[in-house]
Amino acid sequence: MTASPDSLAAVEARLFRRVFGHFCTGVVVVTTIDDDGPAGFSCQAFVPLSLDPPLVLFCPQAGSETWRRIRGAGLFAINVLAVEHRDLSRVFGTRGGDKFAGVRWTPSPAGAPLLTGALTWAECRVEAVHPGGDHAIVVGRVTALGECRDGAPLLFYLGRYTGTAAVSPYESPEVADTLLAWPRHTDWI
Repeated sequence: MTASPDSLAAVEARLFRRVFGHFCTGVVVVTTIDDDGPAGFSCQAFVPLSLDPPLVLFCPQAGSETWRRIRGAGLFAINVLAVEHRDLSRVFGTRGGDKFAGVRWTPSPAGAPLLTGALTWAECRVEAVHPGGDHAIVVGRVTALGECRDGAPLLFYLGRYTGTAAVSPYESPEVADTLLAWPRHTDWI
């Protein structure tokens, strides 16, 4: 018996999710504002991309209404969530409804929503958009950065939210902790 292309694709998609579920990611909420008000979604497909120029990358679902609004506004903010923001991530991870109901936020310098209590934030302008299968690959130019507060980041691993163990302030940093400030940054980011 041979597998049909449709069933083979379903098996591959399931295996793809299982395999890459073993890759731990941080969780952010990408926000924007337009004439219809604030909008945002939870995103684990986010990375800093370049130091010079300062660029970030995130990947929304191609058909997402929130992505349509972000693209139209040309402006977005990355809100880095803390481990205590699991419920907030769940709210922004759903479709429809007023995700900002009861959520405190302030505007970034250009007006994008900055979620109160986030570990830090970055304000960005859409620089480029590339096709990426059922997602878009969005490159954003960072225009402003927020202060960083103490706290553990919210992580996603094996289909669940998790956090990190506390880091002792008395131990030397790991090599990876110093790479972004390392003069030979071409070896890392």
